[in-house]
Amino acid sequence: MMNTTMTESGAVRGEERNGCVVYRGIPYAAPPVGSLRWKMPKECEPWSGTRDCTRFGNIAMQTLPTGEMPWDKLYYREFYSYPEYIPPMSEDCLYLNIWTPAESPADKLPVAFWIHGGGFGGGYGSEIEFDGEEYAKRGMILVTINYRCGVFGFLAHPWLTAESERGISGNYGIFDQIAALRWVYRNIASFGGDPGRITVFGQSAGCMSTQVLVSSELTENLISGAILQSGVQTTDRFLTTPTLEAEEKYGERIVKISRAKSLEELRALDAETLIGAKAQFDMELMSGRYKDEFEDGSDRLRIVPNVDGYLLKKTVREVFAEGTMKKIPYIAGCCADDLATTDEDREKGDPGALLRWSREWCGRAEELGNPPAYCYDFEHLLPGENGQMDKPFHSAELWYVFGTLGRCWRAMSEEDYRLSAEILDAWTAFMKTGSPNTGGAETWRPYTKADPFVRKYV
Repeated sequence: MMNTTMTESGAVRGEERNGCVVYRGIPYAAPPVGSLRWKMPKECEPWSGTRDCTRFGNIAMQTLPTGEMPWDKLYYREFYSYPEYIPPMSEDCLYLNIWTPAESPADKLPVAFWIHGGGFGGGYGSEIEFDGEEYAKRGMILVTINYRCGVFGFLAHPWLTAESERGISGNYGIFDQIAALRWVYRNIASFGGDPGRITVFGQSAGCMSTQVLVSSELTENLISGAILQSGVQTTDRFLTTPTLEAEEKYGERIVKISRAKSLEELRALDAETLIGAKAQFDMELMSGRYKDEFEDGSDRLRIVPNVDGYLLKKTVREVFAEGTMKKIPYIAGCCADDLATTDEDREKGDPGALLRWSREWCGRAEELGNPPAYCYDFEHLLPGENGQMDKPFHSAELWYVFGTLGRCWRAMSEEDYRLSAEILDAWTAFMKTGSPNTGGAETWRPYTKADPFVRKYV
């Protein structure tokens, strides 16, 4: 069955299935191609008639895992080895997807706004593990988005800074996220959603993006709550949010590799050449070539959001220290065997840096007198091969957060499905009320100095 909804740009047709309606590939901004490459997102042109939104839109230009390299074997098999879940790739990628309950609610519903991870270099909003059916069943609307990644989303360069009215460059992928958030705020009521109750959540680079959004004045009062999964930063340089000047230096290296002699030549280069230039830059970083040139080492993400004085006036760590992030409810946590957890940490029984930073984030909320913040640690072992159990790696919780265990190659048990339902109930309760507790049962307590409670999923 088809359903039609009117947006500010025109009518869109979605598809009803399993008690929800899904609208795939709705454009939220103009295609950032040609002269709009490395420009702030522009509003999309209105269309006449009804736009068919029953297929996911193009994903951002990127290099997907292939399983051929040691570092991408896990993620290829886990999330990217299913061709039917990989849409076409294009610079024309600014699309979002919406899942709503099939039955129109009496009241406007809370909105879950998901930002995918991928190290700011890849990922997309329609990956196999993402789906909104379970959110719709729980009286929610889920929105997932695509945004520009890698060299297309975060390249800063003096040429680009000089042509900008604001004297900035880079951060295009974050400006895409803000454009999508504003589009949802303006249009979600037509889908049955409440624009005053939008919870932003994301994992890895999506978590880092969420932290940028709650640290930026540009998002105003659009965000009512946030869930930070495996990536919140407090005192370390895991997410550098470098200065614009530092990011321009990285960009100059990439442009030099590309051999473009002017901004016109750079814009005229094909996407594959630019992706190749960024890949060579990454390889040179890993080799230590720039260890004496870049003051903060060579083992960090480089093509990332920067402090440009407009999106960010200070680093996310400085915002945390000053306590000027948005005063909203938060959940923060990670997986037990997550990034930045060292062998030494494991030997000592230390939970690792990401959980420490999550605790610090939640504790800061109490110090500031902000709404309660809640902390979690996903320790659940995943069923692996030949009866073995796998440690919960970075991204392992995504199957459970979206209730898509049936799509995974792993032989999920009843206990896995029960745990997924428990997490979904907590996440959606938080999005509705600011607390992850459900049905009157206090299974979570706010993280405080006197009671540093961490909800453990085992």
